[in-house]
Amino acid sequence: MVKRNLRVRIHLIEVFRDPRNARLPLNGGLGTRHELRRRDFWHTEIIFSRQTYLLLFAAIIAFGGCLWGSFHFDDYSLFASNLWRPFDIRPVTYLTFWLNEQMGGRNPAGYHAVNLLLHLIAIVLLWEALGKLLPPQARVIATGIFALHPFQAETVNYVFARSALMAAVLCLAALVGWTREHPWQSVAWFAAALLAKEECAAFPVFLLLLWLAKRGDRKALPPIALMIVLALAAGIRVMLVARSTPGSGAGAQATVSASSYLVTQGVGILRYLRMLILPWGFTIDPDIRIPTLIAGAAAWAAVLILAGVAAFRFKNAGAGFWFLAGLVLLLPSSSIFPATDLAADRRMYLPMIGFAACVGLVMERLRPAFFVPILLVLASLSFERTLTWRTEESLWTDAVDKAPQKIRPRIQLARAVEPSRAIPILEGAKERAPNDATIASEEGRAYLNLGRPDQALVQFGRALALAPHDAANFNNRGAALLALGQRDVARADFERALAIDPCQFDARLNLKHLGAVAPRASQCRFSDEQRAALASN
Repeated sequence: MVKRNLRVRIHLIEVFRDPRNARLPLNGGLGTRHELRRRDFWHTEIIFSRQTYLLLFAAIIAFGGCLWGSFHFDDYSLFASNLWRPFDIRPVTYLTFWLNEQMGGRNPAGYHAVNLLLHLIAIVLLWEALGKLLPPQARVIATGIFALHPFQAETVNYVFARSALMAAVLCLAALVGWTREHPWQSVAWFAAALLAKEECAAFPVFLLLLWLAKRGDRKALPPIALMIVLALAAGIRVMLVARSTPGSGAGAQATVSASSYLVTQGVGILRYLRMLILPWGFTIDPDIRIPTLIAGAAAWAAVLILAGVAAFRFKNAGAGFWFLAGLVLLLPSSSIFPATDLAADRRMYLPMIGFAACVGLVMERLRPAFFVPILLVLASLSFERTLTWRTEESLWTDAVDKAPQKIRPRIQLARAVEPSRAIPILEGAKERAPNDATIASEEGRAYLNLGRPDQALVQFGRALALAPHDAANFNNRGAALLALGQRDVARADFERALAIDPCQFDARLNLKHLGAVAPRASQCRFSDEQRAALASN
């Protein structure tokens, strides 16, 4: 007996009705129904089945703990300047951040709630899209893997990763429109996705592969061509913005060259594929090293061999097609455009559409007694990762344990704990990187917070010797000198900091406290709070 499903329909601006009936799948293909077909300017219909409810409930259990989580890492940079950025890069994502701030201030729970909601929406949209592309059991498995795999934990728990969530949700909306034969609606959704995050630029290539695998109508080619043009325009814009934005960590501002990044990404992709099948080793800061040219070439050769094998199962959107789709969706972040982070789990969120569908087709002949425990294991691992993301201290302790030779996790952990605990952590980091100015600067800050400005001055002086052109180091040394009562020397350091970087906020604020006037800097992007602090008496 087929159970009734809850059906949600959004229906705007009906253009005309076609009295022809269409047979549409019901409850994952377990039954059929006749329904009047309508062609609308905007028409979305989603059927919630029992499987959908179970997957959403499991996802809430796996990731719901994020609601009690804190901000992390780059999350704090959201409040360094105004969140209203309609003409900046990723305006769709920043619009949601701005709405968060307007409705709930800077309470992290509201930001995490939006991330969790976006993940739930992505699950529903994927379920809907795969209903036209996969057999019923493969659809359940694929959606379950996408919903519960610990790969998704970083994207859901990390507020700053919302751009990946937004882009994926909008691309999935485009895929739903595509499967319903509304290609121009898909173009609009994809354009919005590019404004959420440019890493979804390969999505039209995925649709082109789907068109080839399904031997689609030629009428679908113009919308795909337009999406490719939009993707190229977005890519050019991102490269220009990355080049002109100091500290962007991408493109010309990355700490690695394009060639080194490319050599490393073969290793990174194999790591992602290993973690897809054997889900362990997740961390916010993986220890990925730039391999030798031979090792990097061998890794890329292995990826190409896997792609070649998958090509034999390409027709009719088989498992091989979906594997290739996952690789295509991964390439914008894992190929030649360099980024400071050589690997990041959040980059797999959108590609998991392809990889999860591939696994679903491979496993579709298994009995539920086999794949249900697999989904439960994935949910348990995601629950554990969400607990790790609850606090800054637990997150970076986990990162230090999994990458003991890396410096950044130790610095971030030192920032997350009280100053007395931070000093031994930083001393351990100094043993591994004795010439790292950041370590000395962080240690100086810890001593200053402990009320020991004399020891802070030693560390800030050491940081300045290691990085003499860093404005922050001059400001920090000036702060230690000011704490020791040496006002004139401190003022000179603050002025040197502003000579290097006119937008160094702390130096400007310190000069203001000394009663000095800092030079004007109209191009600085200070937050409203920073402007208020500089303008106060």
